[in-house]
Amino acid sequence: MLREEERKSIEPDSRMAALCLERDPVLRSDVPIPIPSGGEALVLVRLAGICGTDLALLRGYASFRGVLGHEFVGEILAAASAPDRVGERVVGEINVVCGCCDACHAGRGNHCERREVLGIRRRDGAFAEYLTLPLANLHPVPDRVPDEAAVFTEPLAAALQITRQVHIDPGQRVLVVGAGRLGQVIARVLRLTGCELAVVARREHQRALLAAVGVSWVAEDAVATAGFDVVVEASGTPGGLALARRALRPCGTLVLKSTYAGETPLDLAAVVVDEITLVGSRCGPFPSALRLLAEGLVDPSSLVDARFPLSQAEAALHRAAEPGVLKVLIDCR
Repeated sequence: MLREEERKSIEPDSRMAALCLERDPVLRSDVPIPIPSGGEALVLVRLAGICGTDLALLRGYASFRGVLGHEFVGEILAAASAPDRVGERVVGEINVVCGCCDACHAGRGNHCERREVLGIRRRDGAFAEYLTLPLANLHPVPDRVPDEAAVFTEPLAAALQITRQVHIDPGQRVLVVGAGRLGQVIARVLRLTGCELAVVARREHQRALLAAVGVSWVAEDAVATAGFDVVVEASGTPGGLALARRALRPCGTLVLKSTYAGETPLDLAAVVVDEITLVGSRCGPFPSALRLLAEGLVDPSSLVDARFPLSQAEAALHRAAEPGVLKVLIDCR
C-alpha cells in the first residue's frame, strides 16, 4: 500500500523516468507523468516484462514512437472516479477502446476501430514509473500471486486466447513452433487440454524448462511432415512459419501467434489446396489468466532469465534480444 505522502507527491508538472522509443530506445528522466482522464487511473508500475513484440517494435513493427512496454503489474495511485480502488495491485488489458464504433458495439472491443494499445499504438506504455489506463482495463491481482508471476498475465491471457478460438481435445496432435518467451507460456496452457503436445525447441535451456512441466520437445529436423492437427507458430521467424506449415496436415488449423516486422512469405495456393484454416490470435482473457496463476495451474516464474532496474532499461532490452534469452523483467520502482 502506498503512503499518503507518496500519493500527494505527484504534482501536475512532475516528471518521471521512462524508456522511450524515438529513433532508438532512450531512457529519459524528463517524461511528464501522465494525467488520467475521466474513468482512468494513474498506476505506479512495479514490474514490467519485455516481450517479443517490444523487440519487433525496435525493428519497425507498427511504427510506434513513445514509451515502450505492455506487460506489467502495478498499483493504482489515483482514480478520481473510483477512490476505493486506490492502493489496489493490478494488471492491465492493453487495448483502450472507444466503446462506440461498430466493432465495440459488436463485442469486438479488442478490434476497436479507434483503439489505442499500451506501448504499441498511440499510448505510452509500461517501461516507466507511471502509466494510465481506464479502470475497466485494470484487474485486481489475488494476494497469493506474487508480482513475478502477475507480470506474466498479459502473455498468459494471449496463450489462453488460442483455446477460445480453436477447440483442442485430448485426441489431437498439437505442435508449438518456438520455445521462447511466448512459446513456453503457450505450452503450459495447451498441456492443460490433455492434447498430444510437442514443442519445437532448439536450446537445452528451453528443453529443460519444457521437460520440467511434462511437455515433450522435438528438434526441427525431427518434425513429421503433415503430422499435426493443430500447429501454433510462436517463433516470429519466416523459417518457423515454413516449418509450421509443413508440419500441418491437410484440413488442419494453423494458429499465428507472432508479430512479424516486414513481409513474411506464405504459399497461399497450398493453403487453398490443403484446405488449411488460418487463425490469427492476439489478446486474451485476463480473469482466466489470473485464475490459472492463483490456483497454481501455471507457474511462469522459472521463465525469468534476468531482472534490471528501470535505470538500466536499455541494457535490459539488449539482454532480452540475445539468442535464447527468455523473460527479462524491468523493476520500475
